[in-house]
Amino acid sequence: MPLTLCVLLWAVDGQVRSLARYEDEVLALVPRHGGRVLSRVRSVPGEDASGPTEVQVIEMPDDAALAAYMADPDRVALADLRDRSVARTEIVRVEQVVG
Repeated sequence: MPLTLCVLLWAVDGQVRSLARYEDEVLALVPRHGGRVLSRVRSVPGEDASGPTEVQVIEMPDDAALAAYMADPDRVALADLRDRSVARTEIVRVEQVVG
């Protein structure tokens, strides 16, 4: 059964560009596992810094595809960049309401 995930990301202070670079690279791996990035938005500079820096909506075919993506060696190889860039990540399973 397909999964829809809402991914909320907070950047380490001063690392918004680094977070974006990391996400550019790992999101490019999503199709390798049958998934799609449905939406990707960033907070407006100067707005409330307590909210997430970036929000993504990702669709994956199933839990096995998500697990394979999370364990993808090319994604794992970027862990150091992630650790320097991403302060916090929340992943919420969601369902489409409008559309």
